[in-house]
Amino acid sequence: MADPQPYDPLRLCVYATIAALAWLLGPLAVLGFAVLGFSGYLRARRRGLTRSKCVLRDTRLVLTYLAALAVAGLAGVGWHVYGWLT
Repeated sequence: MADPQPYDPLRLCVYATIAALAWLLGPLAVLGFAVLGFSGYLRARRRGLTRSKCVLRDTRLVLTYLAALAVAGLAGVGWHVYGWLT
């Protein structure tokens, strides 16, 4: 019998990559990932998903959280643009 493969913590690599992109791109990355996540969850909710594997569980809470992140990202982008213009 072949030995079972050890656990591959791929998610941790994905999380680190997202964190690095957020660090490099700042609020633009937050806005982009929030909009991407929101559109994905909205599409899934329209297809009948009401419970998520996300910590928040209820997709309405997840959508609210992602919308708040998008607003914060948009405010951050606006803040940076305002800083460049002044």
